[in-house]
Amino acid sequence: MTTDETTTGTVEMEPRRPDLLPPWHTPEREALQLQARAFAMDEVLPVADELDPQKGEIPQHLLERLGELGYFGITIDREHGGMGLGVFEYCMVSEELARAWMSVASILARSQGMGTSVADPTRRAELLAKSAAGSWIGAVALSEPDAGSDLANVQTRAVRDGDEWVITGHKRWCGNAKAADFIQVLVRVADPQPGESRSRGLRNVLLAKERGSFPEGLSGYPIDKVGYHGFLTWDLRFDGVRIPADDLIVGPGDGDGDGGSRAGFAEAQAFLNTARVHTAARAVGLARAAVEDSTTYLQEREQFGHPIGDFQALRFALAEMAAQVEESRAFYRQVAHLLDVGVPCEREAAMVKLQATEMAVRVTNQAMQLHGGNGYTTERQVERHWRDARLTTIFEGTSEIQKRIISDRMLPRSPLT
Repeated sequence: MTTDETTTGTVEMEPRRPDLLPPWHTPEREALQLQARAFAMDEVLPVADELDPQKGEIPQHLLERLGELGYFGITIDREHGGMGLGVFEYCMVSEELARAWMSVASILARSQGMGTSVADPTRRAELLAKSAAGSWIGAVALSEPDAGSDLANVQTRAVRDGDEWVITGHKRWCGNAKAADFIQVLVRVADPQPGESRSRGLRNVLLAKERGSFPEGLSGYPIDKVGYHGFLTWDLRFDGVRIPADDLIVGPGDGDGDGGSRAGFAEAQAFLNTARVHTAARAVGLARAAVEDSTTYLQEREQFGHPIGDFQALRFALAEMAAQVEESRAFYRQVAHLLDVGVPCEREAAMVKLQATEMAVRVTNQAMQLHGGNGYTTERQVERHWRDARLTTIFEGTSEIQKRIISDRMLPRSPLT
């Protein structure tokens, strides 16, 4: 933390930004953190301040800079042009970016090798290289009007017709759909038999497309959101969309794609585990932004002849906010590390998503209170942090779903339920 002497003699303290301490510190990680921080504050934040009030999209020059810095391939191996790092570094960079604009941290999740797990190894390698470079940025169509938290209820159909799949159905909450290079779509290719899991017969298919347009048979409209601007979120209709039969997302042990497995559901669940830790990191970035902005504001705003930061009630509120952010940061780093070393941690991923996102809502709400009437204007960034934080408790599984995941791994259900 640094201090500056003002013309009135008052010492102003700049917000202290998080250090990377043991046991997580390495020189390489520290350099990456500081690079991401400088990029976020110097290049992303001014764009966010300009475009977010207009509900504008992330401009092309920022996407290109993300590609130049290698952030689209943080978790892709070096052999395919990525950085060869883990979920820890992915989340660390995302926290820095979310501190400036959550959407820029979110667009990273639409690369990192997404949409590359095709059966043909040559094509897979080509797509991995494109993903790492930022020229294969996608969208994921999981949810439907009647299948959000309950993905096993997905009804969008893919029917085999010769050497193609024909997709028909209705998807909702598909972020970046039109601007994407591809859409990964969770579809039903077969119905479960009596006594089988409802998730049986689900697969992920790969719809390759041109950026800025929809292919024949696909239409939609952007959903007008309260926040989370930077890219559009779509309601999509698939009406006989055709894709090559080989464009299935496959995983270890997949068979011939006849729908006999739960591959699509299992792949979606694995994706969500990492996504939930990533969401926790983004939530920490938003809450941290609220703390830093409040630290500055409490020194700028004067009432009764004093900066309002002199009043103990406000000082204590800021202290509680900062402590909550530090707690959530420590937790997401621990869970990211567990994912990197291969420890099964579905419960922990749900816990950190629940804890960090609910924290972000509380902290950003308190930050608006500390800003008073100024916090309820678009003249200050704090209202953006608050709007975006509110979404984090909903997407990638609501807080209620996280509680269900956690409790189901703690308590058996009685035969009466």
